[in-house]
Amino acid sequence: MPQQHIVKSFDAELDRLHEIVLEMGRLAEVQLVEALEALGKGESARARRVIENDAKVDALERRAEEQALRLLALRQPMAKDLRDIVSALKIVSHIERIADYAKNVAKRAIALGKLTIVPALAAIPALGQAALAMVRDINDAYGVGDAEKAIEVWKRDQQLDDAYTGLVRELLTQMVEDARTTAASVHFLSVAKNLERIGDHATDIAEDVYFLATGRRLDAERPKGGTELNLVQEAD
Repeated sequence: MPQQHIVKSFDAELDRLHEIVLEMGRLAEVQLVEALEALGKGESARARRVIENDAKVDALERRAEEQALRLLALRQPMAKDLRDIVSALKIVSHIERIADYAKNVAKRAIALGKLTIVPALAAIPALGQAALAMVRDINDAYGVGDAEKAIEVWKRDQQLDDAYTGLVRELLTQMVEDARTTAASVHFLSVAKNLERIGDHATDIAEDVYFLATGRRLDAERPKGGTELNLVQEAD
């Protein structure tokens, strides 16, 4: 009976770790939704809420880390349980970065709201929705341990990269053709880069979810589309 109690207690603590990771993933997803809405509608107040709420994501990351370290120190897990904990630690790190990039998009939304010339770009919402879909789907895959869905998200990174490269070229052309759009285009370049990076982190999580579900690492070459254009380095 005491041994059974210990096992149940460990399972409950491991379940709590999973719950924290899922909560953090969903919050990062909401942050991205709100940042994209703020960008599309020019709502600076909404963008500021995204920036303020980033602290909630950071707090969840700390809780997840504390829970994971507690399990490692007190339970000394082996095999699948150890894989669960190590994967959770890696995943929350990627989620925190996704939330940071969503915050950066919100900052650019505020900056764009102050400009008088902001050309409409259909490719920006499309890129945002593609990144959001990857985040949403990998959250779902982690929640149920779906290796196949994780692979599907992993493969979509190439499509996002291709869309990003095409958008960068469009923005560069726009700046050349109409210098009045330069300020807005620079902000849009930053938005595009942040969305592309969100896709990269969702792809990283996909690799972790696949490993968690199967115990194997993806041995295929990571999909990368086009030629990456690192024109904007965003500060966190």
